[in-house]
Amino acid sequence: MRTAMLKQLSTCMRADESLHLIVADTGFHVFDDLQKEFSSRYMNIGISEACMIGVAAGLALNDKRVICYGIVPFVTMRCFEQIRNDLCSQNLPVTVIGVGEGLTYGAAGSSHHSLTDIAVMNALPGMTVVCPGDPVEVQHAVEAVLNLDGPSYLRIGKSGEPLVHRDGLQGFELGRGIRLRQGRDVAVISTGNMLPTAEEICEKLLAAGRDPELISMHTVKPIDRELLIDVAGRCRSIVTIEEHSVIGGLGAAVSRVVTDEGLAVKVQRFGIPDEFVQEAGSQMFLREKYGLTAEQIVERI
Repeated sequence: MRTAMLKQLSTCMRADESLHLIVADTGFHVFDDLQKEFSSRYMNIGISEACMIGVAAGLALNDKRVICYGIVPFVTMRCFEQIRNDLCSQNLPVTVIGVGEGLTYGAAGSSHHSLTDIAVMNALPGMTVVCPGDPVEVQHAVEAVLNLDGPSYLRIGKSGEPLVHRDGLQGFELGRGIRLRQGRDVAVISTGNMLPTAEEICEKLLAAGRDPELISMHTVKPIDRELLIDVAGRCRSIVTIEEHSVIGGLGAAVSRVVTDEGLAVKVQRFGIPDEFVQEAGSQMFLREKYGLTAEQIVERI
């Protein structure tokens, strides 16, 4: 995902001379090429995320578009107050890109786990929250958030995530989920890096004689209410999957729509329970521990 982000960001910076990139001393060597090509619009602010957001706000107030980049917990929660006051309250066109979503940095321990960031960003008025499902969605999402008039949060993995949109993607739109397969039994809705797992779940459900629907809900805020209403009218149940706490993320957003609209459909949420992940280990090790493998989810469905 990070490689796809860098590729699209380079394209956007060539096309828009007002676009600036600020990093908080993360991504060692990742931005070498960007730094050389756009030296006057690249800044490493150091390990000072709150300062980074303040600088971004100043640039935005002077007619610049700005991207701030860092590891998820540090670029969201460490500088939450600055994002709230400097960006959201003034509705500035600054995109915060968080790398290492969910359990990507599982071996680094709970300080690097990103399990509450969607909830935190969802709570901010005016903030758009985007969690692409694969590298193809990342490229489209980067371009889309840079056309917004207000603040946005783009949550991505790191590297090596598999492609789901193998033939490309047409018609990407923020706030509109992508239906990859239509079904009439159980609707499997994922956000972020759980999309390949969701695809595998649907394959297993098909093999078991079910008729699943598969949706990538890349935009958690604003959520695609129209799509959810349609799904609830056709499917017997909805399953949400996310590498995030079950509180405040995709499952909560979907459940809110179901409640608000009075939809007669069962919602089953898969994510991390309301607790800290105290173990350190690989992403797949931790997914299995918390029941987020395809096999475990299919069994519970």
